[in-house]
Amino acid sequence: MAKEKIKQLRDFPSVEEILQDKRLSRAISSVPRPLASNITKQVVGELKGEFKKGRKALCVEDIINDVKRHIGWLKSSEISRVINATGIIVHTNLGRAPLSESIFDDVKRTAVGYGNIEFDLQTGSRGSRGEACERYLAELSGAESGTIVNNCAAALLITLNTLANRKKVIISRGELVQIGGGFRIPDILKKSGARLCEVGTTNITSVEDYQESIDDKTGLILRVHQSNFIQRGFTDQVDLKALVALGKKFKIPVVNDLGSGVFISTRPVLGYAEPTVQQSIRDGADITCFSGDKMLGGCQAGLIVGRGDIVDRIKRNALFRTVRVDKIVFSILEKLLAHYLNGDWAEQIKVWSLLTVPESELYRRGKQVLKELGNPAGVSVEATAAYVGGGALPESSIPSVGIVFSSDHKASALLRELRAMTIPVIGRIDGDCLILDLKAIDESDISYLKNAIAKVLGRG
Repeated sequence: MAKEKIKQLRDFPSVEEILQDKRLSRAISSVPRPLASNITKQVVGELKGEFKKGRKALCVEDIINDVKRHIGWLKSSEISRVINATGIIVHTNLGRAPLSESIFDDVKRTAVGYGNIEFDLQTGSRGSRGEACERYLAELSGAESGTIVNNCAAALLITLNTLANRKKVIISRGELVQIGGGFRIPDILKKSGARLCEVGTTNITSVEDYQESIDDKTGLILRVHQSNFIQRGFTDQVDLKALVALGKKFKIPVVNDLGSGVFISTRPVLGYAEPTVQQSIRDGADITCFSGDKMLGGCQAGLIVGRGDIVDRIKRNALFRTVRVDKIVFSILEKLLAHYLNGDWAEQIKVWSLLTVPESELYRRGKQVLKELGNPAGVSVEATAAYVGGGALPESSIPSVGIVFSSDHKASALLRELRAMTIPVIGRIDGDCLILDLKAIDESDISYLKNAIAKVLGRG
């Protein structure tokens, strides 16, 4: 490079000269070459603009460092593994439900290369997509039939479009929830072609409110689980069985959107009974839909179960192809649903294996970490509160244990350093303290966590 110091515009090196600089070789090789080139052009353009405005002389090293920073920002936006020390098990920003390695290993064998996703091995002709997965789903839920689309919002959208296009959908005002990312139930209703019919009030809705709104333009009654918030005080909500009875009386289907659906009783593990998919089917809901990547413990998907004739209509809807899933999703859900059917979900499904670790074991792990670090000052193992997350059980905390850094350790600075690790560690700040909650951390990652703590404390 001709000149290291830049005193005038003509001293700026060319983009190609910068790309060839050995100081950038490692950063350049970490991203696709066209992106590295564009980033360099952007940096040079911005620095030239500042230079023209009277910035003092700079050097090539400044350009190199700016390019490195921009590439670093790009790299940090790529999907990578992190250690979840937030205490939120189903963390939407961290990929929701973690997938078990055993399930991933099984899926890898079926997803790599070709597969019989739509091929009947018995007849040698074209087969039905996801046939085994749909049968497992129906068997587990107790429904006549089931199918899978790419997320729960899509499941609701296509169900509404199939049953209530240009018709009224009756829903309680207290259930017009906003789900993650700013998506709102009324907006999904509108896009489906259905017409929203709000009944009752925010806190109280009666059976009579629903009945008074039924007419020949009514397509269905919709019930939406208030997954991500709690109403307290003077409140009342119509029981699903009562809505089903009303629907049968007027021959109107009832759709139950469970949001984060579960197939097991959550009371023994969480101390709170979340409505199950099987109960929704037993209570008579014509269609029940829920997510695959929340408390179910799998991948992003929208699962639909219920009456066989309605599920068939949904699958014949022209929109179905736009929301269908691929062989990887079907493979994951096949393995996942099989674990529920076999009864080994607590060991084989990561969400539940994490949730069922006792506090005593978390204390043991935390104490061992601090012992191996020499019991650093201002760091302790304390009781904390963890949460399921993912829009489920918003006020039901789970007793947990965390490694707590006192205010002497400057929580924000520690958190930044931990996020900058090769495998980032994501904790949370409570008051002036940094907490690394152990509830969502797999035992196999405890050693890495210890080394990360040692590094930020200057002991690595």
